[in-house]
Amino acid sequence: MKIDHSEGNQTNRSKLILDCPKPVRERLANTRRVWLFLDYDGTLAEFSATPDHIEPDQELIDLLVSLADHPGIHLGVISGRRLSHVVELLPIPGIFLAGTYGLELRTHEGDKINRLDFQATRPSLAAIKPIWKDLITGHQGFYLEDKGWSLALHARFAADNDVKQVFNAARFATDQQVDPKTFRILGGHKFLEIAPRLANKGAAVRYILDHYPWQEALPLYIGDDDKDEEAFFVVRQRGGIAILVASHKRPSRADCRLESPRHVRSWLACLPQLLSPSKNI
Repeated sequence: MKIDHSEGNQTNRSKLILDCPKPVRERLANTRRVWLFLDYDGTLAEFSATPDHIEPDQELIDLLVSLADHPGIHLGVISGRRLSHVVELLPIPGIFLAGTYGLELRTHEGDKINRLDFQATRPSLAAIKPIWKDLITGHQGFYLEDKGWSLALHARFAADNDVKQVFNAARFATDQQVDPKTFRILGGHKFLEIAPRLANKGAAVRYILDHYPWQEALPLYIGDDDKDEEAFFVVRQRGGIAILVASHKRPSRADCRLESPRHVRSWLACLPQLLSPSKNI
């Protein structure tokens, strides 16, 4: 990542360090290693016009490469996007990538892992897809995304009344079609998704920490929405640090807050300064 060493930018980076609560700074300064987990959309980058829009950001790639090369940092990105999209956005060897909230993984070594049987999962989603497609036909501002492992309705550009009507109908249809023990509905601002219950960022973090442990590493997770809150819970349960990305304060399990993806990138560029050089191995 190209760093601007102008006085203004140095001041801004120093402010970001100071804005990090003292207990968090002290924990980072005294840890040997950090297992760093990052969400993508809304955390590392602003949201795209559609989820199928893929445009790699070289500045972000350079930043993550520098973090991945740091001897005191293991890096993973856990996204709601399908894994193939995450790989295309972040063509970086040696980092852990998780798609569809951790259902599909690519390890540091490049091995791919599916945590469910796709052929057993897909038929229920295939039955829901034409129903949801019919529900949005004739309504402006909706986008149906088929991730393979899940289906998502995006309605950021739809009228509020239409969103309420379509989403209520989609929920009702889903309740009639799928087993609630196997699938769950994920919500959000003008967003609805049907996914296997294992599509859970908290479960993904737990799986990675259990199967790919790094001795004495402090888990640190940065994310922006309710799916990331599930990861916050696990990270803090494991004695780690959670950082929320939000423009305003809101109820959260996080230890502290960064205002935007731009602030996240600046804070990540500062992270090596927060770690004690003498303790990084």
